[in-house]
Amino acid sequence: MSNPILLVENQQFIVVVPAAGVGKRMQASCPKQYLTLNEQTILSHTINRLLNHKNIAKVILAISDDDDYFMQTALLDNPNIIKVSGGEERVDSVLSGLQAINELDWVLVHDAARPCITHADIDKLISQCLENNTGGILAAPVVDTMKLAINKNDQVEQVDKTIDRSHLWHAFTPQMFKAKELKEAIIQAKEKGLVITDEASAIESVGLPCLLISGRRDNIKITRPEDLVLASFYLNQQEIEQEKDRKCG
Repeated sequence: MSNPILLVENQQFIVVVPAAGVGKRMQASCPKQYLTLNEQTILSHTINRLLNHKNIAKVILAISDDDDYFMQTALLDNPNIIKVSGGEERVDSVLSGLQAINELDWVLVHDAARPCITHADIDKLISQCLENNTGGILAAPVVDTMKLAINKNDQVEQVDKTIDRSHLWHAFTPQMFKAKELKEAIIQAKEKGLVITDEASAIESVGLPCLLISGRRDNIKITRPEDLVLASFYLNQQEIEQEKDRKCG
């Protein structure tokens, strides 16, 4: 079997970051990616974390054409950020980013609101996808008891039944696929009117394989107000880990 370290060592990749959403569940006065987290915007944390990885050369950022917040960030003059027009849905923003890529074998896609992604998890994703020549996603097995809901007479939702969790995983990002395959899969899915919630769902819809690669659970997506506190804690803990690693190294 090929050595995954050698496969990755000299390769450079592009990451598409869809960031045209408004994040209504955050109940904030601005899109959630521009909320402040540990003295930086969530978007700045996310993009800087990506661009500081040794194998990531550029980020394609898909934002709304009427986004006035990006102009106020320190990211504006970064030459490694390529800005494209985002779409109405996440999948539209991803497709816009993919259409800006020419002659690229692989691409990663990462949520703007996942600032706690670690370089170790990115390493694992890239190496396993290259080693198996197959796209894949970071994910974690479900540990909670899962309930299927039922809504009766437009009343409060109730439990219908308990779902077997033994084969259920939480899907994270980054997700990594061959750029041409992903673009074609998204186009076909949109033509069929399918609901595409992440890149893997587009790949699944055309029958292509997708690896499940176990990732850290602190790679949370900031969705609700309480997630900001948790993300701040995780970022602080990761800094402590890195400092320990530097001292040990």
